[in-house]
Amino acid sequence: MSMRRSPMAVARRARVRRGGSLALEICAVAALYYGSAELGLLQQQVRGQVTPLWPPSGIALAALLLRGPRVWPGIALGAFLVNIALGPSFLAVLAIAAGNTLAPVCSYALLRRAGFRSGMNRLRDALALIFLGAFTGMLVSATVGTGTLVLTGVLDAGEFWATWSVWWTGDAVGVLAVTPVLLLLRSARRPQGAPLSRWVEGILLVAGTICVGFVETSATPLLFLGFPLLVWAAFRFGLAGAAPCALAVSTFAIIAAAQNTGPFAGHDLFTNMITLQAFNGSVSLTALLLGAAVNERAQTEREIALACGQLAEMVTKIAASDRRPALPAGGGEREARDTAPK
Repeated sequence: MSMRRSPMAVARRARVRRGGSLALEICAVAALYYGSAELGLLQQQVRGQVTPLWPPSGIALAALLLRGPRVWPGIALGAFLVNIALGPSFLAVLAIAAGNTLAPVCSYALLRRAGFRSGMNRLRDALALIFLGAFTGMLVSATVGTGTLVLTGVLDAGEFWATWSVWWTGDAVGVLAVTPVLLLLRSARRPQGAPLSRWVEGILLVAGTICVGFVETSATPLLFLGFPLLVWAAFRFGLAGAAPCALAVSTFAIIAAAQNTGPFAGHDLFTNMITLQAFNGSVSLTALLLGAAVNERAQTEREIALACGQLAEMVTKIAASDRRPALPAGGGEREARDTAPK
């Protein structure tokens, strides 16, 4: 004899299953945040915790956009674990972690209010990510973090703006460079029916990016070689090619700045940070704007082609209906008279 489960038991099992899934998502976000933070800290510039590129900010915003605001505890947990080893005190760690959590949450709220689409197939999506997600939202983490370091005596008041600028631009570049790549990876599909020449061009783009990276990290000041590469990637592969290319070019520039090579040789920290962040910002803006514009143009062309196809189908149906044989004038009356009973 089979036993039927009560509705309450079924609902309880569903809640447990949803709770377990949410806990796994939170742990995954915390692990990704912590791991990317350790990579970012390899290129720290101020007090061992302020870097020119902070990947966790991009990961946090992408997690919120893809999984919703319910994963914010994972961001807070990851930020706390990263900062607890850096100090300077428990209250300072809580304040910095709170700022690192509030910044992507604010960015998420601003983007949702602006109607941002994760597919980023419109130019307005790229502009929203740049000005709302990166430049505006990351003001929170930079202000809270730098202010906490000054209030706790770790930094002098005169160092506030220099540290704040590195913190803010590092978080903003993290959003501009990392978030688009993660959003695009979610919808990435293997191209169907792509010709061999397309694959060869993609391999050449990857090889060219690596070569430009070696040039950027050499003693020769040739950072500008990254921009033709970005233009090529954007016009030929759209945002799917421009976003990873921008991340690679920015990473190589950060390595060059950390090694004081190329255009970063012989300058103080503040000058190098201005140069680096201006370059990284220009790279991200170029990639996002060009890539989004190309994607929007391609979408418009597909919509026009679909509309033309529908219009052609309608014209064909109308022409076919016009070619139907029509009864001669008066034929209907004669036929009616012939068939009428006498």
